[in-house]
Amino acid sequence: MKKDHRVSMAAETRSTPILPLRTRFLVACHTFAVDYCRRSNGTVIRRLMNFLDAKSPPYANLVNGVTSSDITVDASRNLWFRLFTPAGADMLPVIVYFHGGGFVFFSASTKPYDEFCRRLAENIPAVVVSVNYRLAPEHRFPAQFDDAFDALKFLDGDFLLPKADLSRCFVAGDSAGGNIAHQVALRSAASEGGFRRLRIAGVIAIQPFFGGEERTESELRLTRVPFVNMERSDWMWKAFLPKGSNRSHEGANFLSDPKSAHISGLNFPATLLFVGGFDPLQDWQRKYYDWLKESGKEAYLVEYPQAIHAFYAFPELPEASQLITEVRDFIQKQSK
Repeated sequence: MKKDHRVSMAAETRSTPILPLRTRFLVACHTFAVDYCRRSNGTVIRRLMNFLDAKSPPYANLVNGVTSSDITVDASRNLWFRLFTPAGADMLPVIVYFHGGGFVFFSASTKPYDEFCRRLAENIPAVVVSVNYRLAPEHRFPAQFDDAFDALKFLDGDFLLPKADLSRCFVAGDSAGGNIAHQVALRSAASEGGFRRLRIAGVIAIQPFFGGEERTESELRLTRVPFVNMERSDWMWKAFLPKGSNRSHEGANFLSDPKSAHISGLNFPATLLFVGGFDPLQDWQRKYYDWLKESGKEAYLVEYPQAIHAFYAFPELPEASQLITEVRDFIQKQSK
């Protein structure tokens, strides 16, 4: 991997991506479920969403060379994680994964996330810990960040993580989960970790969900693409952020975080960032990459010009397998 893996984006003349029929069908089903369960008053029809959200159980037997099990961290707040363990070698790197969904939807057992984490565990290979954190609007900022950090502290404690090398721990996530991965790494760096065994060796931010009061060019241009548009994003920010806050809040805009001003002096880990050409959030994601570089941090940018938001959930898309290759190369580089 090159020091700066930026791939120049050709000027797009199309405003909508070309997708396989299966992908279009799944996108339509997902969009219907999310939009139907969002109330105009900022709440969620949670019981209906749980019914529509297809779940996968853990499997003690090997499935594609990987076993899975669910581990409770704190039952009082339904904080748990799904552990994916590949067969074979010991002392594997660890990926602590935070799922997307705008801080409002989905779980570690949601079928596309279960399948994606299984693919990561099998193909890296790595032990994958997929964290099930509390959701907004029932639990607003900073509940999700607190849950994520507490999951890391649990791993660093007396819990025995089989086959795992906690000194090679990578925090990763997509969309809202990418924001969480950043926040966990920043909190750890600002407090100098405080971990006994665990060391965050890198951040893997897959199309992280950042925003601000400013409307970017890509947000205004890409209005007819899957999953993300300004109306849905604004609704999710209002559901997640403290009441009365706007998108300048530190939970949305990384530049507003008081800790961000001091990042140049922090031991912030190397970061691998993925951006899609049909993702309205791409301008904020590039700002994040530029901010890391300007702060003197090791950062790598991978851009897929034809990729939609959440492309990694669709293995039929070529970028989904390319992402896994990039993640494997990054982990190998940072593990040396």
